[in-house]
Amino acid sequence: MPILYSSEKKLFTLHTAHTTYQFQIDPYGVPLHLYYGTRCEGEMDYLLRYADRGFSGNPYAAGDDRTYSYDTLPQEYPVWGSGDYRSTLLSLRDEGGTLGCAPRYRSHEIRPGKYALSGLPAVYAAEEEAESLSLELVDERLGLSLTLLYGVLPECDIITRSVIVKNRGTQTFRLGRLQSACLDFVGGDFDLITFPGRYALERQADRRPLGRGTLSVGSRRGYSSHQYNPLVFLCDREATESTGRCWAMQLVWSGGFLCEAERDQLSQTRLALGMDEVQMDYPLAPGESITAPEVILSYSASGLEKLSHHLHRCLNRHVRRGKYRDARTPILLNSWEASYFDFTGESLLALAKKAKDLGVEMLVMDDGWFGARRDDKSSLGDWTVNEKKLGMPLKELAARVNTLGLAFGIWMEPEMISEDSELFRAHSDWALTIPGQAPVRSRSQLVLDFSRAEVREHVFASICAVLDSANIEYLKWDLNRSISDVYSHAAPCQGRVLYQNMLGVYEMLEKLCARYPDLLIEGCSGGGGRFDAGMLYYCPQIWCSDNTDAIDRLVIQHGSSFGYPAAAVGAHVSICPNHQTGRTVPLSTRGIVAAAGTFGYELDPAQLTKAECGEVRRQIRAYCEDAPLVRGGLYYRLSDPAKDAWCAWSFVSEDGSSALLGAVLREKHANAPAQYLRLRGLVPGARYRARETGKIYPADALTDAGLPLPLDCAEYGGFTLHLERE
Repeated sequence: MPILYSSEKKLFTLHTAHTTYQFQIDPYGVPLHLYYGTRCEGEMDYLLRYADRGFSGNPYAAGDDRTYSYDTLPQEYPVWGSGDYRSTLLSLRDEGGTLGCAPRYRSHEIRPGKYALSGLPAVYAAEEEAESLSLELVDERLGLSLTLLYGVLPECDIITRSVIVKNRGTQTFRLGRLQSACLDFVGGDFDLITFPGRYALERQADRRPLGRGTLSVGSRRGYSSHQYNPLVFLCDREATESTGRCWAMQLVWSGGFLCEAERDQLSQTRLALGMDEVQMDYPLAPGESITAPEVILSYSASGLEKLSHHLHRCLNRHVRRGKYRDARTPILLNSWEASYFDFTGESLLALAKKAKDLGVEMLVMDDGWFGARRDDKSSLGDWTVNEKKLGMPLKELAARVNTLGLAFGIWMEPEMISEDSELFRAHSDWALTIPGQAPVRSRSQLVLDFSRAEVREHVFASICAVLDSANIEYLKWDLNRSISDVYSHAAPCQGRVLYQNMLGVYEMLEKLCARYPDLLIEGCSGGGGRFDAGMLYYCPQIWCSDNTDAIDRLVIQHGSSFGYPAAAVGAHVSICPNHQTGRTVPLSTRGIVAAAGTFGYELDPAQLTKAECGEVRRQIRAYCEDAPLVRGGLYYRLSDPAKDAWCAWSFVSEDGSSALLGAVLREKHANAPAQYLRLRGLVPGARYRARETGKIYPADALTDAGLPLPLDCAEYGGFTLHLERE
């Protein structure tokens, strides 16, 4: 049984294949965290230490015992008002404005299978693959109940957590903070790894020592953002890719978030993750409840790459859904960088003909096909086909693309509205705008209020009308601005709006997935601005970044790999000079980099030379052959592109029988010393044959001494190498 309970000591133990998580209900009804680490048997309450720390208050029930303080004890769900002055997960005020609560253990339930969260994305599993624990805590004064939820997926080494807050009392109270989970450590000297960035350079791995005080990252933008990602690693200072202890927390949520890592007065560490609190003032009336987004937890005693493998397996097998969870997604050509807004139906058909000749499988018509859209200043919300621009009905265009042998897809931005649109002229109150105050514009657009059912129903009907009108097999769901003017013209309380708005987006996506089970929905937010586990529940792949420059993509895809599998990473080959950076990179290198993701093209094939067309055909054949390994293999980061001249990675099959190595030279220097790339994941004692050269290598030598990298490689050059076990 993955979840064990000792009634004698009120001790809960959660086991996965290689890890153990343990906590205990203390004598006063508060769950104390004991241990999360390598799998072991026994009771870990011996780790707790008690002392009078001075100015660390004591629960009243402890009497004169000044050594007992929640200000110094590790906890499962710390709340404001318990005497804990560290970062807490929950704060609320009653009707009189009093801040604080004191929930205590009442009951628990252990059941087979994985719990689900109403209206929210969450890890799923078959009944035999998981077990769940629900723990009820009650504050009698307020009539408040907290249900702490734990899911255990033993074979994935994954534990999930969430919490449901319910008002069972007679007064309304207001939530100012609702976080999902924390990890408390009684000791340790840790580094914190976060994934900051900016538009067009997202998710750069940032590792720094965690000193005394609080480090926080998050998004106040109403979505997970380009600037930070709801993924964090905590690790020993000496931890490497293949050695050392490390922990991951990944939020299954696409709205604003907050992560806090605090090292306290006693050098204890608390790592907390959940929703952003800045714009939260959530009233909970009698009988109402609110559910916090789920957090995915994992632990590795064998370095960072093992932790990434746990998360990749979890997202691939227990978060991503639908037809394309396991199937390779089509190799597509997107029209955006080929023509931007300047296209017709005939020009798209010309693109399709050339794409088909190269081996591409799908044509995607990007922005500019609807309403009166000529640029990015109008028509968002008017999801009617501009047949005058296309020169034909959408059904005809899709059918003619299909006749050429390609599938057909489109771009939409359903959550946004242009002031210059028929929808805004009819329903200006459907936009999030503050009465009497000019709104903040971004990309000349405003945000629709998806917390309102009538808005969702209208947009859903508009989308379905388009999807039903033609054979459309792909939808790129984009979002191109942050939320600033948080005011719903229909909401009685604005403190609910951002939470309910995000649930509205999820509801819309869930309905689309149900109605169109074979439709491939690709998430996008100006590229990688909403690249999170929450969106992956509905969109099996997400456009990794609007920056298609292969050299910048090395850094972006490297950072993304810590928490997200290659099967989810939208990556394309684009034209050179690159439209974002002006850089020129060999077409072969652009293919190598894009092949570490979902693979596709963002260019006009008419601009390619005959030799380049031949290279594209070769790339497509190679990717189709390598896709099972890329999508299902174990990913290894073999260098750090922020530091090393060579950026290298590999995919290795679970049984170690095959490996695919990719490497790109970022910097070229005169008279450079020989460099060797040490591989990982190979079977010790085995021998591997390189498909490209026929040369046979001992696995142990490749692991210990490495593979010599070519000295004659040009800057921005690269290579791939296939290794097969003899």
